[in-house]
Amino acid sequence: MKIWVDADACPSVIKDILFRAAIRTKLTMTLVANHAIRVPPSENIRFMQVSQGFDVADNEIVRRINNGDLVITADIPLAAEAIEKGALALNPRGELYTADTIKAKLTMRNFMDTLRSSGVQTGGPSAINQADRQAFANQLDKLLMQRGII
Repeated sequence: MKIWVDADACPSVIKDILFRAAIRTKLTMTLVANHAIRVPPSENIRFMQVSQGFDVADNEIVRRINNGDLVITADIPLAAEAIEKGALALNPRGELYTADTIKAKLTMRNFMDTLRSSGVQTGGPSAINQADRQAFANQLDKLLMQRGII
């Protein structure tokens, strides 16, 4: 299992949890973004900078993931593509996307996108709070335990 992080919008507190988990488990983790991101010195933590552009980082992740890998993203279309390729997809709030839930999430995302494009102010997600951080850390540990990594 490798961990792939859609790092452009991943909150720093979630990256910190991931850094600690990757160092502790020795899993290879790659952060993919179109701007520079600092990563701690570790032989198993990598950073890949991609060019600017719509979905460039997402497309690079999809191109590189394999069955059983873990993708960290809040991007629902990226999560859907990851699941389609047999990977796991976890959002920064600790919600595990599944084949059963991703279609409904895509439908809702597309509906909200249509509302926004017609001028309706829908607001954005709230800031990551302590409960979100804990939910993410718990779900990450649960996934790693299920796979016998910790």
